[in-house]
Amino acid sequence: MEVKKVLLTAAVVWMMAAYLSGIAVEAKQEDRNDTKVPGHVINISENNTYTNKNSEDRKLKKESRTPELLKDTKVKITNSKLIEMFNETSITPSPFAIGYRGEIFLGRWPLAYNSKETTVNWKYQKINENELNNVNGVKTKKIGYEQIGEKQVQGGLTTQTSHSDQLREMILLEAQKNTDLPLAYQTVIGRGTSHSKAYDVAVDYKGVLEAYAPALKETGEAVFGDVYIQLKGSDKKVMVKNITKQEIGAWIPVENHISFRLIAE
Repeated sequence: MEVKKVLLTAAVVWMMAAYLSGIAVEAKQEDRNDTKVPGHVINISENNTYTNKNSEDRKLKKESRTPELLKDTKVKITNSKLIEMFNETSITPSPFAIGYRGEIFLGRWPLAYNSKETTVNWKYQKINENELNNVNGVKTKKIGYEQIGEKQVQGGLTTQTSHSDQLREMILLEAQKNTDLPLAYQTVIGRGTSHSKAYDVAVDYKGVLEAYAPALKETGEAVFGDVYIQLKGSDKKVMVKNITKQEIGAWIPVENHISFRLIAE
């Protein structure tokens, strides 16, 4: 009887541990891509005195030749520059070239970017500070946000690597799949930008309202390879050799969003 009790207790403990472990893993997975906008962050798209023109989210239309070249390629290729070059490649082997074999080396290219983690730092860069002195006041006063000077916020890769421009675009396009936030490697908050949101500053205190520009942090893996077009008789296809991988990441500012921090001194 005692043995049965021990076994039953052990089984219950094991089930509870597995259940809690599952909850922890699920929560951790949710946190990996948590880009929900918190309450202390506001959208200033209608208030920003500077118009941000985001041209970084172009989508490349794959033309008919690209699937033909890539149909037998098992390596994932998402680099739009490379795909664009495939689209512009005009190689037509002769239908009478029986037994002909050859390879055309196109160079070493970044092939794809695989995202591992997407997070947001809502206080990525301080952009403004407003003050209200209520030390000798007789009642609570309100402090609001007004941008004192134009502020430019820059993002970029966190790792030095070749083909940085191509990887920036690849990471941006992948990040856009993980969030609905407006992203760009450069964004500007114009002088005089303001918002109706206000905070209380009590009597005997000086209020300092700090404003921050948020940025998304992408962490993942870039895949590189030597790219060839192989010709065999009248057929042609893409071949990739010497594949390597590199850990890489990027900070990408969130356009037209600001987070606040109120300090009472």
